[in-house]
Amino acid sequence: MDRIRAAGDIPAHEVPRDYHMDGAGSREEILHEMVVALEDYTAIVTRVAPDGIEEAIDAMLEGLTSVVVPPGLEQSWKDAAARRGRDVRVDAPPLSKDELDSTDAVVTASRVGVSLSGTIMLDGEPDQGRRAISLVPDTHIVVLEADAIKATLPEAVKVLEENPLRPTTWIAGPSATSDIELVRVDGVHGPRNLSVIIVER
Repeated sequence: MDRIRAAGDIPAHEVPRDYHMDGAGSREEILHEMVVALEDYTAIVTRVAPDGIEEAIDAMLEGLTSVVVPPGLEQSWKDAAARRGRDVRVDAPPLSKDELDSTDAVVTASRVGVSLSGTIMLDGEPDQGRRAISLVPDTHIVVLEADAIKATLPEAVKVLEENPLRPTTWIAGPSATSDIELVRVDGVHGPRNLSVIIVER
């Protein structure tokens, strides 16, 4: 304990923050890298124009019967989720864990992505909702703006720093682990299935 107390007298060293902030390659190369990384994680990816979002949501929800959406999700996206008689549950007031567990899928927007790692980040905005809704249902359909995809992690973190108090959820493919005897198990820490709609404006 004396050594710990004495350590408090050591002056703090400045940590260099000269991170690499520029991703190499064109916008198309960055998008391609993002798609490749996501598909390597076994995510389903589709690239659409803005007028194709609703059709993509409907197609990705095919065969499912219930969907949870955050309260601030675009109304036309909610309507698309409700097609084919699907039960759309708005998370306001917050649904219980049992209600979320009995829901097939969730549809959310997103804040930013990183092509180098295939990571998508949510920051709790009304169109993304609270963390629980993106973790409990078995399928997550996320809408990601192409312009929000950055080449490197420091670039994406700089975007998140604009609202530093928001809770963030980082997603890199469907949930999976091989911790036990190197046997892959899906759906341990979050959704078993991830579908990504990349919107190119």
